[in-house]
Formats: sequence, structure tokens, C-alpha cells
Amino acid sequence: MLLLAALLWGTTFVAQSEGMDYVGPLTYQASRSVLGGLFLIPIIIFCDALKKKKGTYSAPSLKTKKKTLLVGVLCGIILTVAALLQQYGIFLGTTSDKAGFITALYIVLVPVYGLFLKKKAHPIIWVSVAVAVAGLYFLCIQGDLSVLPCDLVTLCCAVVFALHITVIDNLASPLDGVRISCIQFFTSAVISGIAMFIFEEPSVDAILSGWVSIVYAGILSSGVAYTLQILGQQRTDPAVASILMSLESLFAVLGTIVFTAITGTPQMPTAREWIGCVLMFSAIMLTQVPDLIHSKKTEA
Repeated sequence: MLLLAALLWGTTFVAQSEGMDYVGPLTYQASRSVLGGLFLIPIIIFCDALKKKKGTYSAPSLKTKKKTLLVGVLCGIILTVAALLQQYGIFLGTTSDKAGFITALYIVLVPVYGLFLKKKAHPIIWVSVAVAVAGLYFLCIQGDLSVLPCDLVTLCCAVVFALHITVIDNLASPLDGVRISCIQFFTSAVISGIAMFIFEEPSVDAILSGWVSIVYAGILSSGVAYTLQILGQQRTDPAVASILMSLESLFAVLGTIVFTAITGTPQMPTAREWIGCVLMFSAIMLTQVPDLIHSKKTEA
């Protein structure tokens, strides 16, 4: 689930950049959030009907409904802030490759947040984080890593995304992940929509002009990927989950290779990108070591 989410996010940076050519960041976020929420409604209905048919459906209690609503709204607020910071960073001048690297720095922040919540990460996980950051650098940064004001905005996005991952880990586990995701999108749509009419001048023509980017980000990047993030995190350690999701940068590179091959102008990875790929896969392999050690101790 987390790998598929990373795959979808990895192909969204370019879509976001193109979307900014037609609408402002608030309009873009509001539009994609509405689509994401609407996309999940029939899925929720279908899943409930399937459970009823199998006889496994049980109506949630009022307490569970309230908690689901609260967690969904909280995730929606945090996600809105993170997404807008990322989009404003790109809008103000952060290149899509640098945005991918800076945003993925949440992999460092998630285990740091865990320390404050008395959730210490295994030492090997910290090594994995360091290796992953090095891999991200080789994958995303082709020139010097100069820091511009727009990059600082994107860095704030990484801080908030790490908070989003931490909140899901601590609050969403016993709840319906699809419903939480749906609520978070409609929350984001309301917040972004109100701000959109205050700070921007949205038009239907502009939204329709960038419909390809908005639909892709709304259904696949939002509706599918963020839902997979919640469902995947309910079954995975947050630090490991963050490293898995950071593979979006790797998939962005691989996606470019596939796209250019299809269009007849194949663009193979550079030596730096090959090094980045190796480091990222090494980091993923390292995250599995603590589980292997635990399994061997259990068997012993």
C-alpha cells in the first residue's frame, strides 16, 4: 500500500507544476480535495455493502463515529497546511526535483517526533534514514543545493507532513481508514475553498484548462494514495512507513525513464541517479533488519 502510494506521489510533482500554470495553489488544492472526497464515497458504500453481504458488518458506535470525524478533520487541517506549503513552494520557484528532495526530509523528522512521544526507533532505523537522505540527495539534486526563500517554504511542508504521519500513527489505527481519508479531503476542500475565494480569483475556465492535472492529483494522488497511506500506516511502524513513502522520489526518476521511452526520446538515469537508486533500496532493506532480529529472538 505504501509503495503504491509512493509510486502515485512520485508522478504528481510534474502534474502540480503544470497545474500551477492554470490556477492558484488554493484553487488547485480545493479542486483536487473535492475530487478526492467524492471518489471515496462510492468506495465506502461498496465496502459496507460487501461486509453486509458477508455478514461481517457491524455498525460503528457513536463514540467511534465521533472519533473518526475528529481524526479526519484533524488530518484534513494538517494535510491542507502541508499541501499548500508544498504548492506555494513550487509556485514561488522551487523546482519539482528539489521539492521532491526537501519534502521527503520528513523521513528524518518522523523518528524525531517519535522521541517526544516515547517511541524510540531502532538504531538501524536511524542508519536507514541517513542512507535514504543520501539517496534522495543523489536522486533529486543535480546541481548545488542552494537554499532559496521558496525552498524554506517547502521545508516547512516537510515539517507538517511529518506531523501528518505521526498523527495517523497515533490516532487512526483502530478506525476506518477510508472514512478518515474521505473526511480529511472534504475538510481540506472547505478550508481551501474559503481561502480560495478570499485570496484568489478562481474561474471555471481556468479549472477546466488544467483539468488533467487536477483530476490526476485529485483521484490518484489524493483519493487513492493518501487513503493507501492511512491503511498502510495502520499496519507499519511510522519511521519505516516514512522511508517507504519517500520512494516517491525514486519513482519520479523511474517514471521519467518510462515516459521518455514511450515518447521515443529515452532518457536513462545518470550516474548520480543510479547511486541514489542503490542507496534508497539499501535503506529499505535495512528497515527490515529489526524485524528479522526480532523474529530470530522469538524463534530462539
